[in-house]
Amino acid sequence: MTTARELTLPPMDRTVRLAQVRAAMVDLGCEALLITKPENIRWLSGFTGSNGTAVVTADDVMLITDGRYETQVAQQLDAAQVVADVRITRENVGPLTEAVAGAARIGLESEAVTWAEQLQFVDWFSGQELVPTTDVIEALRRVKDDGELARLRRAAAIADAALDAVRLELANGRSERWIARALDGAMLDQGADDLSFDTIVAAGPNSAKPHAVPSDRVIESGDMVVMDFGAAVDGYGSDMTRSFLIGAPTAKQQSIYDAVQRAQAAGVAAVRDGVAELEVDRVCRDSLAEDGLGDAFVHGTGHGIGLEIHENPILSTRASGILRSGYVVTVEPGAYLPELGGVRIEDSVVVTASGSETITLSPKDPTIELK
Repeated sequence: MTTARELTLPPMDRTVRLAQVRAAMVDLGCEALLITKPENIRWLSGFTGSNGTAVVTADDVMLITDGRYETQVAQQLDAAQVVADVRITRENVGPLTEAVAGAARIGLESEAVTWAEQLQFVDWFSGQELVPTTDVIEALRRVKDDGELARLRRAAAIADAALDAVRLELANGRSERWIARALDGAMLDQGADDLSFDTIVAAGPNSAKPHAVPSDRVIESGDMVVMDFGAAVDGYGSDMTRSFLIGAPTAKQQSIYDAVQRAQAAGVAAVRDGVAELEVDRVCRDSLAEDGLGDAFVHGTGHGIGLEIHENPILSTRASGILRSGYVVTVEPGAYLPELGGVRIEDSVVVTASGSETITLSPKDPTIELK
């Protein structure tokens, strides 16, 4: 039997990505772009080291790292079919000034450069204009190519399988922490390279905290349980939340669950190319408000996923963009009542011209019967 770990993932075309970055640089009027955000370096080159700086110009790419990664960077660039001038050094100033020589305007990733680094660059690039840029590569990363979608689908399938392996343990007197660790282990056993974020398992009153940390609290009959987790494959992370009612639910618990499920289904149905991001958030909020739970929905409706588990677009009351085919976003309304607990249901969906493709496929039946 072939395991998920043994399946071959399709390649990602980074030649196209480099051309897109250079086109964006032309629009910015920058002759060089200094890239310091690790996820952007990985997206562009395939390099995953913790220390790296890339410089893109019209003709060249330079990637600077230290001796710890000399072998790794060569292997990863070769695997990604990326041609770059690799410099192994502990002092960036020489290679950087060489890479940007002749560039009148140098773009910096303003959200990834510290104040201290900016002052250093001012000193190093004397006489050249430093241009703060925002969302240059991140905007390109929003539309996922076929290779990225394959990794996201694989990560989602691994999380689905892990939940299937663990969910019935909710009836066996396990603690939140035990369930979280079991989920983590199951995802790794199913072929995940890593977890996409710290797993949330929250039961009873803890389920009313959207980002509760798993504790030693034992899951009991009558609890509402929220489980939020994801697997990562080749850097791309899935994100899914399922909520459960342990034992026979009360009428109130069932009504809260049903209300969140209706809101979540409405949100997924609203997703399609050309729809305002704000609209997805609005339909979820309106649905919960109709059920008297508008004030119990205390966070945004969703976010993009990819190399970061929270990346643009953000589906919230502050959203201002338009969904486009190839985006992958979560839809995760919730309702949280401190006196009763909370419910959140979350799927990851691929935006398409005709609607969306849901890639998190675990059932939404909330009932866990006690043995």
